[in-house]
Amino acid sequence: MNISVGIVEDHKDYRESLTYLLASDGNFNVEWSYDSAEVALELSAPVDVILLDINLPKMSGIDAITHFKEKYPHVRIIMLTILEDDNNIVRSIQNGADGYVLKKTNPLKIMEAIRQVYEGGSPLTPSVAKQLLNIFKGNANPPESDYHLTTREKEILNMIVRGMGTEDIAGKLFISADTVRNHFRHIYEKLQVHSKAQVVAKAIRERLA
Repeated sequence: MNISVGIVEDHKDYRESLTYLLASDGNFNVEWSYDSAEVALELSAPVDVILLDINLPKMSGIDAITHFKEKYPHVRIIMLTILEDDNNIVRSIQNGADGYVLKKTNPLKIMEAIRQVYEGGSPLTPSVAKQLLNIFKGNANPPESDYHLTTREKEILNMIVRGMGTEDIAGKLFISADTVRNHFRHIYEKLQVHSKAQVVAKAIRERLA
């Protein structure tokens, strides 16, 4: 089953290169691409995943997240950015972004990020996870609860915070990727979050990992 993708990116060359990249892979269908959030919100159709540039000319990508989530409740959104800016990372996560990817990321990694987010995970590069750690370091509050996490769930939570992906965790723990995804779902439910990025932010802020 192909993954349908929408792109919101104001730089024409990069937008076209993304479209070409995904179209050349049989697992993706680029349903639409626009240069502004306003136009995308007006003309777009439902898709599985949206690649959303942060620095758009009028409405920013960060502000557009909530509008896209309201219009398409089940859509997954990956933010595209040039720089790992602390404020943008935190605001994106708070607004409901499902992943955060640098534009300089290897094209194959971008495709892998789309697959991850489509499967219910959230791509969060190790560098961004480290950035979140630096943001909350020294400002962490004592944990109010361990959220009834099992020993295995706590172990996996620590791996998520370190930036490890599903396959890496599965290999490290000698379990299947499906088992890891099941643990992810349980962790999300117990922490009352909806994305890997939010898991990392909450775990660091509340000293859960």
